[in-house]
Amino acid sequence: MLRIAVAQFNAVVGDLTGNVNRIVACAAAARARGAQVLVTPELALCGYPPEDLLLRPDFYRACRRALDDLAGRVEGIALIVGHPEEHEGRRYNAATVIENGRKLAVYRKIRLPNYDVFDEKRYFDAGAEACIVTLGGVRCGINICADIWESGPAELARAGGAELLLVLNASPCHLEKHQQRSEVLRERVAATAIPAIYVNLVGGQDELVFDGASFALDGEGHCRMRLPQFEEALGVVDYDRGRLRSADMAEELPVEAEAYRALVLGVRDYIGKSGFKGTLIGLSGGIDSALTLCVAVDALGADKVRAVMMPSPYTAQMSLDDSRAMIAALGVRYDEVPIAPAMATYQAMLSPLFAGLPADTTEENIQARIRGNILMALSNKTGALVLTTGNKSEMAVGYCTLYGDMAGGFAVIKDVYKTLVYRLSRYRNTISPVIPENIIVRPPSAELKPDQTDQDSLPPYEILDAIVRAYMEEDLSPREIIAAGLPEEAVRRVVRLLRIAEYKRRQAPVGIRITPRGFGKDWRYPITNRYCDEF
Repeated sequence: MLRIAVAQFNAVVGDLTGNVNRIVACAAAARARGAQVLVTPELALCGYPPEDLLLRPDFYRACRRALDDLAGRVEGIALIVGHPEEHEGRRYNAATVIENGRKLAVYRKIRLPNYDVFDEKRYFDAGAEACIVTLGGVRCGINICADIWESGPAELARAGGAELLLVLNASPCHLEKHQQRSEVLRERVAATAIPAIYVNLVGGQDELVFDGASFALDGEGHCRMRLPQFEEALGVVDYDRGRLRSADMAEELPVEAEAYRALVLGVRDYIGKSGFKGTLIGLSGGIDSALTLCVAVDALGADKVRAVMMPSPYTAQMSLDDSRAMIAALGVRYDEVPIAPAMATYQAMLSPLFAGLPADTTEENIQARIRGNILMALSNKTGALVLTTGNKSEMAVGYCTLYGDMAGGFAVIKDVYKTLVYRLSRYRNTISPVIPENIIVRPPSAELKPDQTDQDSLPPYEILDAIVRAYMEEDLSPREIIAAGLPEEAVRRVVRLLRIAEYKRRQAPVGIRITPRGFGKDWRYPITNRYCDEF
């Protein structure tokens, strides 16, 4: 029997010493549980994705030293460690097998993804050979992440005599991604007729969140081990004559819990790994800022979150009352800074320049920019990072103000559709009722003019979200979207707004990705272009 430990841990990009220490600790814990082998995630040594650090020769030298250090610190258990490698003038996404200070074998990733958020062909050369290593009498084949998404590498390992497939991964999550991974690995298991163990990274890295959810499938495709999502864990799997056994079987999360925990982990790691002292949030009394506040408190604790309400003459009393109620429930520091004096000053300054021109969105945007100035001033003074509160629906169509509500350092719900914002708010209240019901049920409004609602400017969010999802996530043409049953007028309007808002989105802060395609690394739309969509 071979006992394999699976370490899904939170690696920090570039923290070679810290990551080595984490792997050493995981090895000790695995050895204490009787494991003979410890498998780590893809590029566990340096964190994922290191991006253009991988263009630096000194980075590879540092990784080689860190790997040597790790090899000298672990005994009594074999390690399979993901790391970048420079070898004979070429660079690889690699995994090295280490046992008692010796490097037994190196596997070099064959399939290099160059889609979605991945651009590994920018950095790495492709490997070409299988890696089969005998551990505890079992012939183990090694694959790395994208190797299992296409046929070839797994089959190559099987042809080389592998009895068990060990797969190292740094697979960022989007909603229900773990189900997709299970289906893909099941295809590889069916093609090879050998069991497979899938170990995945966990943690937030800029806009990406890695959810862990490591798992193992037996030779018939049945799940025999599953680790929890969004938390570090050490699992153990026993391999015995082709069969897998494990006591580790975490439950799968419902989609709302999955989305919410992804946001919490993303905020916690972005703030924590970047070293910010805390966060600032501009409250409006609306549902977006309410949800963002909840995520921040759950991620960091109330003592690291400060909320600022900046009422204007158009702010409803219910917005103030609801915000105060939330603050009382969550226990964060709270300030109110009325912006009417600043509005009056701007009006006096600009009225000679605006003479003869009617009031329009300019005056509305000034309010948003006053608020942005206040938040950024507090950020400068305190060292806290401003969290923006715009959702994916608004970002898609430009329903946001440059240097106003877009001002900040991290966009928590940037990839959360408005319809999902409502679902997540309801979900959060099942944990503890902190978002007032009035915030959830009242019509959404920017409150920048009397009796304003979002639907004055936008289609209903159910329609808006469906159009955006079809156009930017599924790449459907407007003609196809209309044929699917969505109203033509709304489709034409939303597509136009989406196209012309790209210049705004390029200036937006980075934000957490939870859908298959977000407005970030995997959306590269030309700002200046004259393409005419198919209607």
